[in-house]
Amino acid sequence: MLSYLSDWAVFLLPVMLFSLSMSATPGPNNVMLTASGANFGFVRSLPHMFGITIGVMLLMAMVMLGLGVIFERFPFFQTLIKVAGSVYLLWLGWKIAISPPPQLENADGKRPFSFFQAAAFQFVNPKAWMMAISAIGLFTLTGDDFILSSIMIIAAMGVVNFPAIACWAGFGVAIGRLLKTPKHWTVFNRFMGGLTASCVVMILM
Repeated sequence: MLSYLSDWAVFLLPVMLFSLSMSATPGPNNVMLTASGANFGFVRSLPHMFGITIGVMLLMAMVMLGLGVIFERFPFFQTLIKVAGSVYLLWLGWKIAISPPPQLENADGKRPFSFFQAAAFQFVNPKAWMMAISAIGLFTLTGDDFILSSIMIIAAMGVVNFPAIACWAGFGVAIGRLLKTPKHWTVFNRFMGGLTASCVVMILM
């Protein structure tokens, strides 16, 4: 029994390190969470965070069930996701760039991403697709252990992903406390909008 558990512990270590490297590094989700944390606070950004984590896990489950094969047989779908994701990120970058200071938020009707918006975004987020396909492709075991190893990989991603992305929202909250004037907020939101839009470059490379 101990040997069995030890084998799975050895299996999970590289999976969790991979999940951490993919979840904690800059990308569309983390840039948007930084902006959300600064503009809306940590608590109001929680649905956004949960949506990202659940969305990535659902995407991984779909890849496990065979969705990743579509990209191999029909490369056009990969191009389609890249184009759709790029257009959406450019639109989001613009919306973030023109966001008013938080004190004007209610008057302007601005709200953070909802759980469902964040989860749905993962399906046009090329980095999320790369995470899902790479994790399932690299770490799943063959034979009778395929299903169990896939479930453990997906669970490991969820366990690691949420605290990793939460750090970015917390970073945004810390930045928000330093922004004292509407001019500061304008500069910050334009900068974050530009960073969000610049993620398109990473997608198209």
